[in-house]
Amino acid sequence: MRFSDSIVALSSGKLPAGVAVVRLSGSKTRFALETILGTLVPEREASLRRLKHADGSLIDTGLVIFFPGPASFTGEDVVEFQVHGGKAVVSALLQALTAIDGIRHAEPGEFTRRAFLNGKLDLVETEALADLINAETESQRRFALLNAGGAQSELYDTWRRRLIHARAMIEAEIDFADEDDIPGSVSDSIWSDMRRLSNEITGHVAGYHAGEIIREGFDVVILGAPNAGKSSLFNVLTKREAAIVSDEPGTTRDLLEVALDLHGLKVRLTDTAGLREQPGTVEGIGIQRARTRAEIADLVVVLEDLTAAAPEIELPTVSRVLRVGTKADLVPAEQWARPDFDLVVSAKTGEGLNQLLEKLGTLADGAAGAAGSLLPSRLRHVELLNEGKAFIERALKQSDLELQAEDLRLAGERLGRIVGIVDVEDLLDVIFSQFCIGK
Repeated sequence: MRFSDSIVALSSGKLPAGVAVVRLSGSKTRFALETILGTLVPEREASLRRLKHADGSLIDTGLVIFFPGPASFTGEDVVEFQVHGGKAVVSALLQALTAIDGIRHAEPGEFTRRAFLNGKLDLVETEALADLINAETESQRRFALLNAGGAQSELYDTWRRRLIHARAMIEAEIDFADEDDIPGSVSDSIWSDMRRLSNEITGHVAGYHAGEIIREGFDVVILGAPNAGKSSLFNVLTKREAAIVSDEPGTTRDLLEVALDLHGLKVRLTDTAGLREQPGTVEGIGIQRARTRAEIADLVVVLEDLTAAAPEIELPTVSRVLRVGTKADLVPAEQWARPDFDLVVSAKTGEGLNQLLEKLGTLADGAAGAAGSLLPSRLRHVELLNEGKAFIERALKQSDLELQAEDLRLAGERLGRIVGIVDVEDLLDVIFSQFCIGK
């Protein structure tokens, strides 16, 4: 696809920096090179050049790499200027480039959008590229890299081709029912495969939560009575004074969240208001938020003060709970091994903290499964997969061949929308708005 204007943006990190990369893409790229450098540069080679304004004054000296289209990231002519990473240097270069007629500043995600529209990436690869840029942990990096490499797209396209083949067989029987070389019964050749495909989609969709944990993090919520040591433990685990610690009950009233990197996985740790009866109005709101948050968590860590009687608090109904005794430094060591606790810790001495972190990492590992597995990476994918499966199931129940063919067409269309093979214009603004400027 040919665009009338060319786009430019800073594609590297926040300024100032040692080196800044300014990327330009579009039909004006070669003209811009001749204007800024006075000449073109060899293709795909780093060339040291003096970059100048139109009046001949020097902007900077830097490396220039020219990627001719269509063999470039966007499919267009692309050039990257590697200059010194000062704010004034980059500003001067951008001003010189945008002063050229037909070159403008890029919108967020516009380079990747052009790559998609020029067939360099499909939608799943595009979304995975956004995940790769935003990856904070090793598991997120590996998961995004697998999808960015096209493995997930290949799976969905394989399923779509099976649907196309099945539909073609049905339509062949409809159109050529009198021909001897057309099977008399489509069910013998395709319907068993459609049942397998439905089961494969079901199994794949079941892995969405594991993929969500890899992308968004394993969700851990800390609950307990006031003064059970929640905020003290929270601060020690996060290695900073994130929560207020006081002997006065009810100092934590809102949700406090930080992210940990355990076993290469992101673990979201949330401190909450102490659970107790008859709280004040504001504290009561905090307690309700704590209960609501715990109900959707992957794990609830319930803290109980070893020096106090067990509090009578009603815990939310959750599937996974880790019971932890706190303030172990205030009780004799022989009381640490108690059957009603999974672990005993002390935020003051550090007793049991390594074991707690190891336990959290192990549970996160188990919930996420293998980061190298092919898992749905977006709710959008899951919704379209479920819609496609529903059409396959309906086709299996139909007795009319034309209705079956139409259901399989609709199922294939849903899978096509995942990777962007069919019209997805309504999704593009949402997807590419997730990118930073320069990507």
